[in-house]
Amino acid sequence: MSYWRLPLIKTAVIGYGLSARTFHLPFIQNQTELQLVAISSSQEQLRQDHPQLQHYLDGSELIANSDADLVVITSPNHSHFSLARQALLAGKDVLVEKPFVVTSQEGEELMALAARQQRVLAVYHNRRFDGDFLTLQHLLRSGQLGGIHYFESHFDRFRPTPRTRWREQAGPGGGILYDLGPHLIDQALVLFGLPEAISARCRELRSGAEATDYFHLQLHYPDKEVVLHSSPFCAAPTLRFVLQGTLGSYHKSGLDPQEDALRAGELPGGPDWGLEPASHYGTVHTEQETRTLTTLAGNYQLFYQQLVQALQRRLPPPVSPADALQGIRLIELACRSHQKGRTLEVTR
Repeated sequence: MSYWRLPLIKTAVIGYGLSARTFHLPFIQNQTELQLVAISSSQEQLRQDHPQLQHYLDGSELIANSDADLVVITSPNHSHFSLARQALLAGKDVLVEKPFVVTSQEGEELMALAARQQRVLAVYHNRRFDGDFLTLQHLLRSGQLGGIHYFESHFDRFRPTPRTRWREQAGPGGGILYDLGPHLIDQALVLFGLPEAISARCRELRSGAEATDYFHLQLHYPDKEVVLHSSPFCAAPTLRFVLQGTLGSYHKSGLDPQEDALRAGELPGGPDWGLEPASHYGTVHTEQETRTLTTLAGNYQLFYQQLVQALQRRLPPPVSPADALQGIRLIELACRSHQKGRTLEVTR
């Protein structure tokens, strides 16, 4: 008996930096429906690591010459719009690393273009698949904490000295607000939707900093307050989540283990993939008890599995450009709130 199978999705990656090597290539190569065919980068290491692939010096050359069906863009933030636009015009489906774009106008243009070209346009918000975030969602759905009135989310680091890299340089899309801010904002929007207003402080606190390296955003809802925070001076164990409700609260420290595992060269898919040690579990506090809450396993592969389904069936992707665009608009509002020194209304 013969079985008909869908053709492999030829996939190309633009960029060969940390994002591509750590957050995309292991999952592309682990997804049987995807066939990695090309990568663009000027790094000599690329040819040594992937001699069997098509190699291009830059993204524009890859888009123009590669036969890829799907183009994954992991290049510096300011280039996302231009490269995504070129790929869509070439009739290719596109996955863009966060942040989606640098301005909301760019995002609107890409969404309209993808609709005209009838191509899938997706944004890589992998931290929707962090184990601690999945646990947080499960806790909210369970109603164990009652009505939620306060949420705090941190992505802190200890990097007191600026580094020489594009993420920390001045210019469009530079700084921590465009690097880590999209993660925290996207998770907050998934949990609670758009706020009514935003208050923000976005500063350069380190000596020699060229771009924002600290932010403190407060999202105002009718019945709750949400704080999103990142500091480069956190040497202590990092707070991740605080969730407070009418029946209790939840505290969680640390960060999902998948990134560290990937940086160490581990491959996804093993039986213990995405599992935290028990010492990192969060704690639920109520009037009656204090108990440890087991963290669910994280799984970034789920993003690519859902993306494949979207590509094969022409369905909405796991993270839509409309969702990502809301996050970019909040980043723009946060910058204006800081500049004006006041709370700004969020328009829908």
